[in-house]
Amino acid sequence: MSPDRPAEPGPPWQGADLQPLQPDLAAIRRLVLDAVSSPTTKKMYAKALDDFFAWWAGQGRPAFARASVQAHRAWLEEQGYSPSTINQRLAALRKLAREAALNGHLASEAAAGVTQVPGLKQRGARAGNWLTREQAQLLLDRPDPGTLKGLRDRAILALLLGCGLRRAEATGLDVNSMEQRDGRWVIPDLRGKHGRLRTVPVPGWVKHTVDLWVQAAGLATGRLLRSMNRHGHLSGDSLSPNAILSLVSAYGAQLGVKLQAHDTRRTCAKLCRAAGGELEQIQLLLGHASILTTERYLGTRQNLADAPNDHMGLTAARGATATL
Repeated sequence: MSPDRPAEPGPPWQGADLQPLQPDLAAIRRLVLDAVSSPTTKKMYAKALDDFFAWWAGQGRPAFARASVQAHRAWLEEQGYSPSTINQRLAALRKLAREAALNGHLASEAAAGVTQVPGLKQRGARAGNWLTREQAQLLLDRPDPGTLKGLRDRAILALLLGCGLRRAEATGLDVNSMEQRDGRWVIPDLRGKHGRLRTVPVPGWVKHTVDLWVQAAGLATGRLLRSMNRHGHLSGDSLSPNAILSLVSAYGAQLGVKLQAHDTRRTCAKLCRAAGGELEQIQLLLGHASILTTERYLGTRQNLADAPNDHMGLTAARGATATL
């Protein structure tokens, strides 16, 4: 580049410095994202880092240390972000501090200060959402089995509801991902969130539903779940997690239920528990690192089906009439 030619402007964070050192932030950003295996986490971290760098540039590029990260956390609170979102953003910044220190771009003391910035406590417990057994069966029955798309969609819903798979886990399956172990079908060594491995038992009805799709589509190798065009023909090698998100939401709307793809995992957990499944086995099925996460999925701390205030012995006020 000619010395007389001005440099083209880049993103607000590119070329800035993490005081007191002056690393290439774009390179550090790549280090952080390359160290993350989950596509969902990588996307979330990228958004968190870009937003932080933009905010940081607007603040005059203060030293990247505990104080600046705490200031950013306070700014996120002022913007109305939820505690869970803020904690996700902080996790990305802690990762940034560790990678910067490990690669000689940030003093270890400054990195330690950033990694020790506390997250926000989530007060109370989110109820989450799940389907009853009857609703889950209605959802499975919604796709038309007389079409190729309907068979595919039934296979998707069966894997989500019957095996408790995450969207990315389902889309990552190959045609030959299922194997027989101990006399039953399983998905062995499934790599889930944070790279954790688990073996997922596959109920007979799920295997049958998947087999109907595989046979109708004529699949022998490659991805199990494929994209389709508007004419109902296969159009790609794989299906995206976002496509499953839209698919589940659309079928839920047909039932009059506001449904997210992750709600099928909660439904799987709830129905397993209602059928007498052990808490530890449900944890292993879903691949949770902590059994506390499984308990939150189950809502075991609050019984909404038989709530204590259902038995108070009170009735509606006598003589009350509805008015419009």
